[in-house]
Amino acid sequence: MINSIKDKIANTPKFGRRVWMTILGVVVCSVSVGLFKRAAYGVDPFQTFMAGLDAIIPISFGTLYVYANICLLLFSLIFDRHFIGLGTFINLFFTGYMADYSHKFLLYILPDLGLIGRAVCLIIGIVIMCFASAIYFTADMGVSTYDAVALIISGTWKVWQFKYVRITTDFVCVIVGVILFLMAGNSWGLVPTIAGIGTIVTAFFMGPLIDFFNRKVAIPMLNK
Repeated sequence: MINSIKDKIANTPKFGRRVWMTILGVVVCSVSVGLFKRAAYGVDPFQTFMAGLDAIIPISFGTLYVYANICLLLFSLIFDRHFIGLGTFINLFFTGYMADYSHKFLLYILPDLGLIGRAVCLIIGIVIMCFASAIYFTADMGVSTYDAVALIISGTWKVWQFKYVRITTDFVCVIVGVILFLMAGNSWGLVPTIAGIGTIVTAFFMGPLIDFFNRKVAIPMLNK
C-alpha cells in the first residue's frame, strides 16, 4: 500500500498545488469542527457519531478519532484505495487533535457568546467546512476515511450522486451518534449540543454545498 501511495504522489500532476490544497483543506476542516462545538447548536453528522462514541469510550477525543478512522480506513482499503493518500493520513492523525485545540482556543478568546454569536460561529463553520472539503477532494491526494465512504459509494459503486449518498451517510451517523449518547446515560436535554440545528443543516446541505464549492472554487483553483 505504501509503495502505491508513493507512486501515486510521484506521478501526480501539479504536485505542489495539490499538496498545499490538501493541507489547507484539512486544517480548515479541523477549525470548522471547533467552530461547530463552540456554537453548541450541534456538530456535523460525523462528529455527532464521534460524540456518541466519546460518551461511552473513556479515552481522549483525539485518540478515539484516530481509532475510529483506522476502522473506516479498512473500508477504503477493501473497496477503492484511490482515495487513500496524504490527505487521508493527515486527517487520520491530526484532525481530532486540531479540532480539540481549536475548540479550546475559541472558548478562551470567546468565553461569552450570545445566541447571535453562536449562530455566526455555526454559519461560518458550515461554510468553511464545505469549502475546505471541496478543496482537498479536488486535490485528489487522499480524503478523510469518512468522506471516502460517500465517494466510493457514489463514484466507484455508482449507486447515487455524491450529494444524495452524503445525505444518507450523514443521517446514519446522526442516528447512531444520538443512540450511543443516550446509552451513555445522558439526558435528552443534552442531545441538541451534539445533534441540533447545525447537524440538521449540514445533513441536508453539506453534500450540495461541497458539490457547489467543488465546481465553482476548487476545480478552478487547481487548474488556474
